[in-house]
Amino acid sequence: MPVVLSSIHVTNLLSLGVFLVLWAILFECAHVLVTLLRHGPLIGWAVSPWGVTVMFLQEPSTLYIWLNVLFPAVVSGFVLYIGLFTSLAPIAIEDHSLIKVIVIAVGVLLTSTADFVNALRDVRYPLWGEARMLRSIQLLGTSWAKIHFTPFGLSYLRDHFGSNPTDLLQVM
Repeated sequence: MPVVLSSIHVTNLLSLGVFLVLWAILFECAHVLVTLLRHGPLIGWAVSPWGVTVMFLQEPSTLYIWLNVLFPAVVSGFVLYIGLFTSLAPIAIEDHSLIKVIVIAVGVLLTSTADFVNALRDVRYPLWGEARMLRSIQLLGTSWAKIHFTPFGLSYLRDHFGSNPTDLLQVM
């Protein structure tokens, strides 16, 4: 039986917009939830257009790295299924298993590809301590992030770099 993709109709544009925002928020909340499970010296956090980033001093375990990829991906797939293939759906999509699999797979790939690439980088080329923190600060500085340092992070910057956050961010 051929799959016809012309049977996709938006039934409520406002609901579609709300669904997309809710999808992004729940995906980011899954990341934050995994981050809350981690116990380690917290340097700071950053809020950017791409989400919330938390900076820890130590390299995370391999389990944590992959949990931070897989749990948000599962949440993303679950939200997509509930939001697109139940009675709550703002889009009318033909009820066909192949269409469901393709739509959910594409959605999960859109949300989780960067996480997967970052996890591969962290597993293959792990960084610790100062190098990890400097890489995080440099990447956050290029993404219009607002970085907030904890008291521990401020003392760490003074002790290890002889600098305050403003000077360090200008150099980066």
